[in-house]
Amino acid sequence: MNAKTLFMATTLAAASLAAEAQDGLMTPETLWDMNRIGQLAIAPNGNTIVYATTHFDVARNKGTSRLYTTPLQATKDGTRTATELGTGAAPAFVKGDTYAFLRGGTLYVNRLGAGEGDAVAVAQDVDDFLFSPNGTKVILIRQVDLHPSIADKEPDLPEATGMVVTDLMYKHWDHYVTSIPHPFVGDFDGKAVTNLRDILEGEPYECPMEPFGGAEQLAWSPDGRYIAYTCRKKTGRDYAISTDSDIFLYDVEQGKSVANLCKPDGFTEPQRDPTVSLEHQAANGSDLGDCNMGYDLNPQFSPDGRYVAWLSMARDGYESDRQRLCVYDFASGEKRYVTEAFQSGVDEFLWAPDSRTLYFTGVWHGKVNVHRTDLDGHVSAVTDDQADYSLCAVTPDGTRLVVKRHSMQLPDDIYCITPGTGRAPAEVRQVTHENQVILDQLALGDVRERWVTTTDDKQMLCWVIYPPHFDPAKKYPALLFCEGGPQSPVSQFWSYRWNFQMMAARGYIVIAPNRRGLPGFGMEWLEAISGDYTGQCMQDYLSAIDDLSREPYVDRDRLGAVGASFGGFSVYWLAGNHNGRFKAFIAHDGIYNTQQQYVETEEMWFPNWDLGGAPWLRAADGQTRKAYAESPHLYVDRWDTPILCIHGQCDFRIEYTQAESAFAAARLRGLDAQLLLFPDENHWVLKPQNGILWQRTFFRFLDKHLK
Repeated sequence: MNAKTLFMATTLAAASLAAEAQDGLMTPETLWDMNRIGQLAIAPNGNTIVYATTHFDVARNKGTSRLYTTPLQATKDGTRTATELGTGAAPAFVKGDTYAFLRGGTLYVNRLGAGEGDAVAVAQDVDDFLFSPNGTKVILIRQVDLHPSIADKEPDLPEATGMVVTDLMYKHWDHYVTSIPHPFVGDFDGKAVTNLRDILEGEPYECPMEPFGGAEQLAWSPDGRYIAYTCRKKTGRDYAISTDSDIFLYDVEQGKSVANLCKPDGFTEPQRDPTVSLEHQAANGSDLGDCNMGYDLNPQFSPDGRYVAWLSMARDGYESDRQRLCVYDFASGEKRYVTEAFQSGVDEFLWAPDSRTLYFTGVWHGKVNVHRTDLDGHVSAVTDDQADYSLCAVTPDGTRLVVKRHSMQLPDDIYCITPGTGRAPAEVRQVTHENQVILDQLALGDVRERWVTTTDDKQMLCWVIYPPHFDPAKKYPALLFCEGGPQSPVSQFWSYRWNFQMMAARGYIVIAPNRRGLPGFGMEWLEAISGDYTGQCMQDYLSAIDDLSREPYVDRDRLGAVGASFGGFSVYWLAGNHNGRFKAFIAHDGIYNTQQQYVETEEMWFPNWDLGGAPWLRAADGQTRKAYAESPHLYVDRWDTPILCIHGQCDFRIEYTQAESAFAAARLRGLDAQLLLFPDENHWVLKPQNGILWQRTFFRFLDKHLK
């Protein structure tokens, strides 16, 4: 028994017993016992990968990441063995069979075939890293003590905890901004990193961009001379109202930034009114030309060094704009957009070795598949699968793609795709089977596509998830899933919290509509929600649950509505506008009061675009904007249904006071209401025991009122 098999066997014992006790039905403990695949890297030989998995120890309330290596190509008898390399995360190959990884903020290097104890620590205090193509230089992402929106502490009051806030963006996502990430470039001799220098020395700007950016926001040129990096060179209020980030070129030899690839020389920043949407302001004016005024991020040089490509949004202040693939030609200075034929956004991309082909993923009709384009913008599909794919690597010879794949029925595994030619379909082969021992013991529900006619006679795609052992002769309670975002797709996602198979295992039929405002159905459908949170998108929700309720196996008297973020807002609004349809509501991290939300959130471009502007601004006739006139809290007098409010107290995107206010209102109305607060969680629930408590509370509440 190899190390991988032994590890799986010992850690799956509890899950096995739980699954047997539940007649093969998923439990929260089962879900949290699954291994979660993280980052992977492909060796220069093109047939070996190193990948990270995280396994959570619920009793210790923490996760451990381990590294494994496995060949892409199975042996003649069809087997493929994964070998454990030791603890670590974020693997990347440096040169030959030498790979690097992170462990507890320390950067290590080791060689394939060596023992875990042979790993050499080469740098500390590292958030992320990126080695140059020849392995002689490295970019280290480190935190620097810069906090432009919070004044320095009084030197004679070192124990004082108060903060003097001087500008916006003093908080972000789940933390107060007292440091920001900067990229440092240094030399690497195989044993140590030396001669480090800050690419943004003295500049108060973050790179990568918070809260989610990593080393993918930087790239080395093939010769190692240049670094392309993503940066939004704004602070405070200017940062809070704008999404305008650019791609900059840093000359390693000169030690300075030499170009902004998004803006022309001499570009002058337009004035921005910070209290209203930027949609019709000068920042998005046609007279600016193609100046890449929205998000531009994640650059990648072509293998021949002639081009650099990146993800680009056209409009400033609109974080859900369609993400295009922009290619910049160094020889001509020309920018071209090569995914215009794909009427949805690009999630990620990779260059093929020929420097003429790019592979990318994007959602269309509720599925995230792999596509390719050439430099002339001829787009074609590589896969057409009821699943979600994410790109990881292209083999050095360009013949195969290494991807991760998941669906509403299966968690992530690593796959290898050999793209088809002409009309020949792609060959998709599974490489890892991380959770097969668990999955073999589980009964999973069917996932079916259902098209629903909306109140304005449009066709809306919904996913319906059925309980295991579904019997159409029986009556089942049903849940309406309300998606967040508000412009995130209801694709074939697998969640470790909002897990549809978990809901189905508890005997619920789930309908998850791709309502107005979601990508993958064209721009008109996507943008129908901006400034109109309570309009057609809410009617779409009701159309979905009404359509499902006509089925003889759905009990119309046992319907619930659940959702998080914008889905939580949706639940709060539906609570006062559902006309008796639902018998239980659950809102997680939702907006209860839109006026309150406007001045509480941190990224101000979001409420400006989505709500239209500040609540104190009124129309010429004195009318309040619809976003505020139809806020969920204004319908509390109609609330008549039990509700569970959930929130993380470290959530700075939507403050926990929203849930506290909704809960207080419900209890004052005399409703059966509960409040689940997490003092140590943000917009998500990440800790194992908190995650299980979330699941238990969620289903206890639903079972009480729907069973």
